[in-house]
Amino acid sequence: MRTITCLILLVVSVAASAADSARAHLDAFSKDLKSISASFEQHVLDMNGGAGKTSRGTLALKAPRQFRWETTAPFKQLIIADGDKVWVYDPDLEQVTVRAQGTEESHSPLTVLTDLSQLDRDFTASEQGEHDGLVWLRLKSRDKEPQFEYADLGFNASGLARMAFKDTLGNSTEIVFANWQRNSKLAGDAFKFSVPKGVDVIGDPTPAAEVHPLKQ
Repeated sequence: MRTITCLILLVVSVAASAADSARAHLDAFSKDLKSISASFEQHVLDMNGGAGKTSRGTLALKAPRQFRWETTAPFKQLIIADGDKVWVYDPDLEQVTVRAQGTEESHSPLTVLTDLSQLDRDFTASEQGEHDGLVWLRLKSRDKEPQFEYADLGFNASGLARMAFKDTLGNSTEIVFANWQRNSKLAGDAFKFSVPKGVDVIGDPTPAAEVHPLKQ
């Protein structure tokens, strides 16, 4: 009887551990997810751990390849991936750069939220245990020239709470998320970019974009 009891406790313990794993949290958070939006606060540290820039804003993702990242403080910047092009708009500089959307964006750790099939295809994932009140999953890109060394996703009962990643230059970034809205109705132009009048364009815009030559 004692042996059977121990075996039952072991099975229950293993099941509870699996349920509390970061991968299980990710699977639950991303199940049936087609679009998502949130607010963020981003902290950048240098390679020595020194405090760097802090910024705030909002983000939105829509399967399979659309992305919007809008910084509102301390400066304004808008990044839109529309599925074909990536637009980076700096209002203060009156400038937008545009390029083809390629593998750099497809290997962003945030894109796995709306495409779990990408996780095992493009990343290796490992459990990092619990700390800071969250359970953590580490992602490493399978790309031969990765844009980051690793990205850690931290989950609580409400879903993805934080993301921390280290780039190939040794700089660390932490992003704190809040106010996740799952499959909410996003604005029709959320993933479209129209070049504002008088703004310089650097790169190859879509034929439909209004292009203004660089100022001499």
